[in-house]
Amino acid sequence: MLYHIEGMVSEMQPALAVLDCGGIGFALNVTANTLAGLKLGERAKLYVSESIGESNFDLYGFLDKNEKRFFEMLISVSGIGPKAAMSILSHNTPEGLALAIISSDEKALTVAPGIGKKIAQRVILELKDKVSKEMAGTKAEIPAAFTAAPAAAGTTAVNDALAGLTVLGYSSAEIAPVLKKLDTQDMTAEQIIRSVLKQMVK
Repeated sequence: MLYHIEGMVSEMQPALAVLDCGGIGFALNVTANTLAGLKLGERAKLYVSESIGESNFDLYGFLDKNEKRFFEMLISVSGIGPKAAMSILSHNTPEGLALAIISSDEKALTVAPGIGKKIAQRVILELKDKVSKEMAGTKAEIPAAFTAAPAAAGTTAVNDALAGLTVLGYSSAEIAPVLKKLDTQDMTAEQIIRSVLKQMVK
């Protein structure tokens, strides 16, 4: 089982990247988000998900572990194959997808080609519980350290952002100090998530 592949990006095509590892070229199906993060002739490491059948052996590569995790969650949904999952992830970041599932935002999913309303509803229906379990019941928990900011604390956007960040693996203790520095009054949940993530990687 492959976990990741690291090598030089020797070829790039729409939805495909080839990594050269010791003279062997691995062709990986990639999302638009991952493709945008690659540069021809430079080294890259992609986390891999395999799809093996009687007549196929396909590799799916992701720069981000969370993107890979959501890909595997999506293909667990009945009627969602790798192609549909990659389409959804090419039009949603992992944090945006987590937020869409939590808030039952069908429109965020149907922007992807080939994803209709029924498929979007199925994704939300089948993954909402999984996402909720990963949150470990912390969706409603606004860190005490953050309640001092009355303009933002308790708003829907902040609650949804907290939920999305928790799904992505961050604890309330990690999130609270960063949230306190943001003016979230006029921000959407996804904008809050993006801002928090940017601060955390500095």
